[in-house]
Amino acid sequence: MAEDKEVLTVSDDVLAVCAINATLKTEGVAEMAGGITNIISKSIRGKELVAKGAKVTRNNDNIEIDLHVIVSYGCKIPQVAWDIQDNVKREIRSMTNMKLNAVNIHVEGVKKDDQK
Repeated sequence: MAEDKEVLTVSDDVLAVCAINATLKTEGVAEMAGGITNIISKSIRGKELVAKGAKVTRNNDNIEIDLHVIVSYGCKIPQVAWDIQDNVKREIRSMTNMKLNAVNIHVEGVKKDDQK
């Protein structure tokens, strides 16, 4: 008798939220940047996206995440980008057991400590 195995599907929003949480825990990250998608959503729907600053792209088993961040003034941007990539890959792997093909970091700005 063949065993029926259930397949668990993880939504793009769940992947994005995991990636955002890992990104915001990374030293040198001030905040996520909204980007044009968030601006359009906010103006049309009147609310911000759940996954502000993150975009998940799937192509069969290939998963890529684009993250738009604002870094803290004085940090070493290349090191922050590497740390984000490592943290996001680790978080996604531990939460979903899925492997990411790419984590693309887009630095949208720099924020001083005294800026709001």
